[in-house]
Amino acid sequence: MAVPTVAACQTAIDDLDVAANLARIRNRVADLPSEVDVAVFPEYTVTGFIPDERVHDRAIARDGAAIERLRAFATEADCALVVGFVERDDGFYNASAYVEPDAVTVYRKRHLWGAERSLLSPGVERVVVETPVGRAGLLTCYDLNFVEESAAFARRNVDALFVVGAWPAAHAENWRLLLRARALDGVRWVVGAGRTGRRDVTDAPTAEYAGRSCIVSPDGSVAAELDRGSTDCIRPLDPTSVTDHRSIVFPDRTELENNFF
Repeated sequence: MAVPTVAACQTAIDDLDVAANLARIRNRVADLPSEVDVAVFPEYTVTGFIPDERVHDRAIARDGAAIERLRAFATEADCALVVGFVERDDGFYNASAYVEPDAVTVYRKRHLWGAERSLLSPGVERVVVETPVGRAGLLTCYDLNFVEESAAFARRNVDALFVVGAWPAAHAENWRLLLRARALDGVRWVVGAGRTGRRDVTDAPTAEYAGRSCIVSPDGSVAAELDRGSTDCIRPLDPTSVTDHRSIVFPDRTELENNFF
């Protein structure tokens, strides 16, 4: 049986231009090697984000045309996608979707940062999805700072975390550190896809993004990483690595329960 392979698709984003972003996702997915089973894109990949109410005008519904296009991309490539966007529902949310050809599962960011708090509502539920690499939890950017999220996913025995991010370039080392910490404290794979490039929108503050997408092993070591280029970080995630490292860190189930349950 083939070892599942994941890609962190590091990309720049056209803020408020849904059509351009969908075209970019389509092209990136089409160019991935055929062995990639899951492609993880950054936070807000579809819609972008600026700190004013224009983001509400670009928000998309989870059952709308944009998500249907993402499902089509997943079908064409035979590859699941993790993609971030501003969601319109009963309110507005920083959402990420695990997109399969026949299903879409949405997570809403629980811990909002900065201007998000005045424009968006926080999510409530933690989300776990069944993926080719096993059970995976979904996190978004600033969620990484909260150890309670890591502990909750440890209790649910996930094999991986898929993290969509748009981390500021000035704090790039924090992003890398937190991805490694969340891998080690739950003894699981972590795949972090970061936004790169620059936000430059009329009447909005500019922002430089860190990139630094990273795939981290269950022992906290970096298995593969990028700098700030718009490219893909691709690696097979051997499921036996999770089992092997957990047998070292937690020789019996009691120790795992004492730490996390």
